[in-house]
Amino acid sequence: MLHRSPFKWIKPIFKIAQMNLLIKSATIIDPNSPFNQKVTDVLIEKGIIVEIAQEIEAGAEIFDAEGKYMSPGFFDLNCNIGEPGLETKEDLYTGTKAAASGGFTGIALMPNTVPPVHSKSEIEYLLNRSGKNLVDVYPLGAISHKREGKDLAEMYDMYLSGAKAFSDGNRPVQDAGLMERALLYAQGFDALVFSYPEDTAIAGKAKVNEGEVSTLLGMKGIPSLAEELMIARDLYLAEYTGSKIHFSTISTTRSVELIRDAKRKGLEVTCDVAVHHLVLTDEALLGFDSLYKVKPPLRTRDDVEALLAGVVDGTIDAIVSQHTPHEVEFKNVEFEVAEYGIIGFQTAFSLALQAGLDISTIVQKMAVGPREILDIDIPVIKEGQAANFVLLDTQAEWEYNKKNNRSKSYNSPFIGQNLKGKVLLTFNNNHLSK
Repeated sequence: MLHRSPFKWIKPIFKIAQMNLLIKSATIIDPNSPFNQKVTDVLIEKGIIVEIAQEIEAGAEIFDAEGKYMSPGFFDLNCNIGEPGLETKEDLYTGTKAAASGGFTGIALMPNTVPPVHSKSEIEYLLNRSGKNLVDVYPLGAISHKREGKDLAEMYDMYLSGAKAFSDGNRPVQDAGLMERALLYAQGFDALVFSYPEDTAIAGKAKVNEGEVSTLLGMKGIPSLAEELMIARDLYLAEYTGSKIHFSTISTTRSVELIRDAKRKGLEVTCDVAVHHLVLTDEALLGFDSLYKVKPPLRTRDDVEALLAGVVDGTIDAIVSQHTPHEVEFKNVEFEVAEYGIIGFQTAFSLALQAGLDISTIVQKMAVGPREILDIDIPVIKEGQAANFVLLDTQAEWEYNKKNNRSKSYNSPFIGQNLKGKVLLTFNNNHLSK
């Protein structure tokens, strides 16, 4: 008797590159490529870079890239897709389509699902569902069972099934003893633990950053101390256990300073920042627009400047989208009860440019750095290598709207805005998105 699987296999999302592809006159931005900063042609056949030279002549589909940049495909260390259990927010089909449209050829999925990704079953399900499509999917396993912060999850089993790192997603590990055990346990198989730094006892139920804006809004604020206290704690734990640790979405001046000092001391610490924290301040909340409600909350201009300085000097290792889709009924409500988060795949590159970062820094923080943190293969624009790249136009202006939004959700304050900096083409696994 034949039994039908209860799951639908993900349908083909991207166009398989049937023809050879010739990129003409692109400026290569890849710190690991011998052609870095050079203007050249790139010929791709059957998903492999076969020739990089001037004035290539070949029977291929031609893409004129004069004045455009070609870099390794972006990688997002912090994003949310609803599978399993929250597919009305986003599923793998729409999520990876939005990611590719934003130039991402790899994504690390947070375990903020129902059920959480806390056993090998969920890891294997996500890997099997995503298949070998344009966007490589790397599910992160939960640190604690059900993300409850009480008992360790099946970390080793998840690691054997393909989990590259562990995080409780948007829930901090409040129990210092549990975090210590997680760090020690992960050492045994050289896995990385992500810390979402927020002391919930300090943060309480506040919704916005503590400061002048929270006072004007008449709302209780989340002090920077809530983040900084947790970073200090986990740095001490990492030093005590001799473990490596990664901090997700830092947002304050003092957080940057703490991590900078830890790196100078030789601790194995890395961190990332959400791209919207490099552009927006808490002044965006003066209109009580819930589309700007994110976690960590938007901070002050001084914090934004400190974060940008941290990106430039290498304290901050990666920039993430923190893509967090929600149905309209979870955002189009009073600010106090609205959910946290915005969708961010398609606007990440534009916002990084808006923050004033140069193209080389963007590529390092959005393509190379994230893969270094997870210790996975970094694509290189070099002859004989598999083609994994994104083609970028830093000058093109475009309107982000509901028609070209590829996500299932629409919770972005940037929908309806004109943005500068456009992803023209994304290529990986012999699949093309444009």
